[in-house]
Amino acid sequence: MVYFMEPRGPRQPFLLAPWPVLFMIGLLALAYAVFAFAPAALQERLILDYAFIPARYSPAFLAASGVNPGTVLEQAVPFIGYIFMHGSLEHLAINSIWLLPFGAVVARRFGAALFFTFFLLCGVAGAAAHLACNWGSAVPVVGASAAISGLMGAAFRMMNAYDRSLAPILSPRILTWSAVWIGINVLAGLTGLGTGSTVQLIAWQAHIGGYFAGLLLAGIFAALADWRLERSQSGHR
Repeated sequence: MVYFMEPRGPRQPFLLAPWPVLFMIGLLALAYAVFAFAPAALQERLILDYAFIPARYSPAFLAASGVNPGTVLEQAVPFIGYIFMHGSLEHLAINSIWLLPFGAVVARRFGAALFFTFFLLCGVAGAAAHLACNWGSAVPVVGASAAISGLMGAAFRMMNAYDRSLAPILSPRILTWSAVWIGINVLAGLTGLGTGSTVQLIAWQAHIGGYFAGLLLAGIFAALADWRLERSQSGHR
């Protein structure tokens, strides 16, 4: 897997992932363990409270079902909470392996605070895209795939071995990779390709939403990271 590296800096081995990436994988694993070993009743409660269920944002569905949507905070939490829930150990493993290379590229460029913020924003964007395309669906969606798709989008723009500039979104390379990624997700959404034993839905619209959020936000976050680096360097002169 290709990854960003400074032109004159030390080589970064694939398995030497930055600590924010390892921390995130550990957090995802911990969240899955808590869910997996919870009693069935608690699991159901966690899914209702933290999984992303589009129907809870549909007034028509709520009125027909007699369901209380909860407070604004309770409605906002699933936009992030679903990221930390996985349907199976296989689902978690696939996302963790996927997170390693692309997360490493982004974490090395952004640093810890910006990396975590970027990761969560891409996850939120993925949930919003899924909501727009599946309005009223009562099927819970879980997993970090949308957030990781955002990391992948940003990493694609950073894969330049010569400098810290980002590839333009409309460059042939990014357009080609984007077309391939969209095609893979549409195929997965239509066929169920890549699901684990208990994953009920391929949220391919969420993947695409997170991916494009990553492409668009990469420039802003890279500028913030460069500004912070320049400020830090000037402070040591």
